[in-house]
Amino acid sequence: MGAAGASTDEMAGERRQLLNVAYRLLGSLAESEDAVQEAYARWYALPRSRQDEIVSPGAWLTTVTGRICLDVLGSARARRERYVGAWLPDPLPDHTEWDHGHGTDPADQMVLDESVTMAFLVVLESMTPAERVAFVLHDVFRYPFAEIAGILGRTSAACKQLAASARRRVRVARAPVTAAEQADAVRHVKEAWEAKDIAALIELLDPAAVMTADGGGMVGTVLRPIEGGTRIAQYMVAIADKAPGFELLERSVNGVPGLVAQHAGTVMTVASFDVADGRVTRIWAVRNPEKLRPWVRDGGFVRPVV
Repeated sequence: MGAAGASTDEMAGERRQLLNVAYRLLGSLAESEDAVQEAYARWYALPRSRQDEIVSPGAWLTTVTGRICLDVLGSARARRERYVGAWLPDPLPDHTEWDHGHGTDPADQMVLDESVTMAFLVVLESMTPAERVAFVLHDVFRYPFAEIAGILGRTSAACKQLAASARRRVRVARAPVTAAEQADAVRHVKEAWEAKDIAALIELLDPAAVMTADGGGMVGTVLRPIEGGTRIAQYMVAIADKAPGFELLERSVNGVPGLVAQHAGTVMTVASFDVADGRVTRIWAVRNPEKLRPWVRDGGFVRPVV
């Protein structure tokens, strides 16, 4: 059956799936929304006779979205070289934890699973655009390599090789921890940070831990990653000293336990953590206000659900 039976509501219903695909490919909510909007624009620009020939409009939209994302990824490296400081993916809130209403914002359309954790997205950033598209579409969304081949303009066999290469990066990058282990580590970091206890923080951080912050040149933060548990602990306490009255909230960040720092009721930083053997090995702190928009709504801040 062609698109003749596809209603406007049915076409609009594909939007959530497309946003989820695009975010995992791009790591940016704004770029994901733009890619999906462009895909829909191309659909509605087709003559009705051409729409009727398309057996699965959803698959067509996914293919077009994938191609748009591939183009965006191809130019992203150059743009990120001009980015002020380190670039990190947009952090995602869990809308059930925040009383801000939800619906049309792309962040509210995201399925929070292991494929959107900050650790996972950072690994995806290390892949080539073709590897990322092949891996995300096949391993995360279960699209057949024959369809992925049409997006990448390569053979199915070549797409299988790309996905396999990407899969090796993911396996090498990290070992999974339980949600309870992650939550315990984050809670202890929160308590030590609030107490400005450098010794306790050093004990909680892996000696080879790395902290990366993303301010985008819009707010003050370190421009290069901080390496070493001791240096990170000292930096965290220095931040607390400079912001008396700051409040730390234990909240889900990209589907796993993280911390949200508020000052005077405004979300200033969203921090994600990677944990191994009970110690924090990586901290990703997003401070760029543009990336915190899903966390900052309705008059400048979101109210946590108590």
